[in-house]
Amino acid sequence: MNDRTVAAVATPNAPGGIGIVRISGKDAVEIASRVFRPVSGKPLTESKGYTAHFGSVYDKEEKIDEAVCIIYRAPKSYTGEDVAEINCHGGLYITKRVLRAVLDSGAEPAQAGEFTKRAFLNGKMDLAASESVMALIGASGKQAAGAALNTLEGNLRKKINECASQIVAVCASLAAWVDYPDEDIEEITPEEMLPVFEKVRTELEDVIRRYDCGRAVTDGVDTVIVGKPNVGKSTLMNMLTGFERSIVTDIAGTTRDVVEECVMLGEIILRIADTAGIRETENVVENMGVNLAKRRLERAELVLAVFDSSVPLNSDDLEIIEQCKEKKSVAVFNKSDLPTQADREIIEKAFPVSVELSASTGEGRQQLEDAVAGILMTNEFDPAAACLTSERQRQCCLKAVEHLSEAASGIRNGVTLDAVNVCADCAIDALLELTGERANAAVVDEVFSRFCVGK
Repeated sequence: MNDRTVAAVATPNAPGGIGIVRISGKDAVEIASRVFRPVSGKPLTESKGYTAHFGSVYDKEEKIDEAVCIIYRAPKSYTGEDVAEINCHGGLYITKRVLRAVLDSGAEPAQAGEFTKRAFLNGKMDLAASESVMALIGASGKQAAGAALNTLEGNLRKKINECASQIVAVCASLAAWVDYPDEDIEEITPEEMLPVFEKVRTELEDVIRRYDCGRAVTDGVDTVIVGKPNVGKSTLMNMLTGFERSIVTDIAGTTRDVVEECVMLGEIILRIADTAGIRETENVVENMGVNLAKRRLERAELVLAVFDSSVPLNSDDLEIIEQCKEKKSVAVFNKSDLPTQADREIIEKAFPVSVELSASTGEGRQQLEDAVAGILMTNEFDPAAACLTSERQRQCCLKAVEHLSEAASGIRNGVTLDAVNVCADCAIDALLELTGERANAAVVDEVFSRFCVGK
């Protein structure tokens, strides 16, 4: 693949102050020199790395734009190859016209994620760090960006390599004793192996746990607002979004469809849905909305169950309490600015956490933010710690944990050490697949297929 010199627009597909056309490969500088003419008159091919040149971009003899061309020389570039970046004015027409001139001069169109894929293949970053590039691009908050940046800088690789090296040391000692019986090599005992396997398994389980709580920060949480009609679900939705996303009236059953929006609650991304009020109804259309709300509740990762604190609970409230069992949920006592009539004790016993809120005034928003952070454990999330950034990485860790559990169980049950060694080797393979050291081509292609073309 690296025999190809590729090019793509590296800036968003929208008008802006600047547009960047990136060229990478062994002929990058030569191709750039065919379309870019520096005002200095010095050929780009004679340029050193980390130099910028002002000049003009041409399509054959037609001048397209004034631009700056930056040259990077291998291996000190993002991809590890020679790279030329033409920085032109950011109009969509101009940027695409520059790219067309570059392609007509010998470059090939870059595939999705090809620049970062080349960085991985050229040893500039591991596979986990490559995945963190897209996580960093998509970060919606400080914690998400910090976690992605730390992974990009190698925190996860260091942790995974540390875990793998502990298992490798045990396997190496065992292999040496088995393969060279005539040598004076001290046998490693099951009693020495077991603590190592259990220690590494615990460390990996901690990494997995951090992914589960950190995903709310990095990827967002599928959230649903439920409650009977007229408890203030739509008002709460509007308070969280900051604008009138849902229609609010005094007429029960106004919301009959699911209204969805992404909101930031503190550092947490909520992919939030406002649903129809759940109640018994003979209205055919409203009943369809109620059934849709129930199905949405079943698949939600987080439930905000809203109750009107100013009126007594009824059968509809009790049904909602029942449906929220076994779910991560927060009970919201809305209309806290009115006298309380609801039996709060019933609700507080059914939910792990509850908050008082006035959705119409916004009072209590901070308490809701704290409650959600607590239930999702994002208040324990440390972006500086080794952090998984994809489900692929999580699956690799889960495989390693499973194989280490099998190895530990084998030792306790007196299984032969060669069988234990097979389990340990499988755990090592899973960890090295995470960092990309033993990932097959299909895994690598799948990772980079999710990238944008310009990255």
